[in-house]
Amino acid sequence: MHLNLANNQIFGEIPTDFGNLRMLSRALLGKNQISGQIPGSVSKMARLADLDLSNNRMSGWIPGSLGQMPVLSSLYLDNNGFSGRIPDSLLKSPGLSILNLSTNKFDGPIPDVFGPRSYFTLLDLSNNALTGHVPRTLSSAAYVGHLDMSRNHLCGQIPNGAPFDHLEAASFLSNDCLCGWPLSKKC
Repeated sequence: MHLNLANNQIFGEIPTDFGNLRMLSRALLGKNQISGQIPGSVSKMARLADLDLSNNRMSGWIPGSLGQMPVLSSLYLDNNGFSGRIPDSLLKSPGLSILNLSTNKFDGPIPDVFGPRSYFTLLDLSNNALTGHVPRTLSSAAYVGHLDMSRNHLCGQIPNGAPFDHLEAASFLSNDCLCGWPLSKKC
């Protein structure tokens, strides 16, 4: 049920049939040298609640089907070489409460798809190549604890109200042209 192979020297790709481990609820594979893409079969793991692939050498796009997994609550993909757009389904997933996509090569706008069922204790999109504005629908989320959108190419005014009223400037630093609270730059 629990697979913890974190912090080893494992290299190579995740097998394409990894999703056949249907009873797995935690897959902790961070801090290795795993390369390649996330196999599509992972999204068929109906009991998988925690997936950690951080600090590896993985690349490619993220399968949108990960956001449709029934019990996935934490997804760590930080410090890899993932690229492309962030799938809408990840940010719309009502069960996903921890999402760390920092330090990758994601580009394009952040999907503006948050809603009253969005509940993130941690949402880290920092250190990518994201463009556009801070999603206004984030203000309709049920809860956003830690939010980091720093070190991207975002522009425009940071929305007012919750959750933005409790965030620090560090959450938005080093973007192209963001302005408004909590940054000192006025719009």
